[in-house]
Amino acid sequence: MADPTISELAKQLSDTQTALNIVWTMVAGFLVMFMQAGFALVETGLTRAKNVAHTMGMNFFVYAIGIIGFYFVGFGLQMGGMGPMATFGNEEMLKATSEFTVTLFGKSFGLFGTSGFMLPLTMYTPAVAATFLFQMVFMDTTCTIPTGAAAERWKITSFIIFSFVISTVIYPVYANWVWGGGWLSQLGANFGLGHGHVDFAGSSVVHMTGGVAAIVLAKMIGPRLGKYGKDGRVNPIPAHNIPQVMIGTFILAFGWFGFNAGSTLSGMDTRLSIVATNTLLASATGAFAAAMYAKFRFGKPDPSWLANGMLAGLVAITAPCAFVSSWAAMFIGAVAGVLVIVAAVFIDTKLKIDDPVGASAVHGVNGAWGILSLGLFANGTYGQGLNGVAHGVTGFFYGDKGQLVASIIGILVNVAYVGAMAALAFFVIGKVFGNRVSAEDEINGLDLPEMGVQGYAPDAGPHLGSSQHPPEAVGVASVQALAHKAT
Repeated sequence: MADPTISELAKQLSDTQTALNIVWTMVAGFLVMFMQAGFALVETGLTRAKNVAHTMGMNFFVYAIGIIGFYFVGFGLQMGGMGPMATFGNEEMLKATSEFTVTLFGKSFGLFGTSGFMLPLTMYTPAVAATFLFQMVFMDTTCTIPTGAAAERWKITSFIIFSFVISTVIYPVYANWVWGGGWLSQLGANFGLGHGHVDFAGSSVVHMTGGVAAIVLAKMIGPRLGKYGKDGRVNPIPAHNIPQVMIGTFILAFGWFGFNAGSTLSGMDTRLSIVATNTLLASATGAFAAAMYAKFRFGKPDPSWLANGMLAGLVAITAPCAFVSSWAAMFIGAVAGVLVIVAAVFIDTKLKIDDPVGASAVHGVNGAWGILSLGLFANGTYGQGLNGVAHGVTGFFYGDKGQLVASIIGILVNVAYVGAMAALAFFVIGKVFGNRVSAEDEINGLDLPEMGVQGYAPDAGPHLGSSQHPPEAVGVASVQALAHKAT
């Protein structure tokens, strides 16, 4: 029989480790929560002064909407069948048997959780509470992304309803498939495709989901008045506050350390330092590559491209951050910095989709690149046991073709599922409530008609205080201000 003293010490050590893991996860969650401020500043700075209260208001309001929707429905669908929480003392309040599954080809496919709705008292433990908070702030990031793509013409009523749809159904179901024990995470165990669809911190689950929804909404709601001339020419318009954009970007970059390193869910996992450093490296090369490419292509390193290049690098490294070498992190970020410009210009000038802040390119396109880069560059040194596979996560260039296949499947599923659900929801909301503000309100500014208050006082100056903008001045946001040169 074991010495009671040794047994007691072992339990105390285990409890201390669990407590430290919960504390680390909570602190990381607080950092991610503060990213809402970064998104609000970036999106509002990139749009026009006459819509400041409206754009900032959506970014603020979506935080409350997301929490409420996730509490009542989303968390249960996403995590209600996840099984033991390894870093939180292997607690199993969210039992694996609560996952709703179907059987195909003799394999079990998890579709969504069936427990944890409204955090019932019998399940409301510290481990479950920490999981809820951490997963909630990730989900709210997704909810925020479409507000930029549909900015300056989205009716507030439609925004509220659609945000509830994202937080209750669209995001939680796909997140369950990847993080909640669902079928995409089991492609490795069931079909030998690497570790299944792996996304360490959310390139697909968070960013691609938001980016796909963003491009769908931007397409369906239509371009801003005067954005495209009759000859198809893009009419550019500068951002109203570049310093705000840059400050917001740095807030996001700071919060991203919680986003990525926090996804270890363990302060005892020293890999978090490698995750954080890879995140740092990709953000730098993303910003640098975007600035250099913008100067080469357009003649000037526009600060708005610099900001979105950094964000693109961060989005891309979010999935592979724990699994790649430092050189790969730098390469992934650099590709993202160029890709965000190429994608934004293509979406703007070729697809004729008006995305004022470039959300589709930053989050959608580079979310997909992040997942592909994991399937290519994961070096096999980390991830042992993930999704039931013994060896470390290994990409194509290190000998595992199956991991790349699983990554591609995850991308295609995201586009199909999120795109279809977003389109259906937006169509129904539009038919019942309407999605777009009136032309008169759009021209004069949305602050007073939609929010009841101006973002800037009328006497703040001709640039900030005036709400009158003639239709012909309405055009692309600064992140795409140089795109007309490509036409």
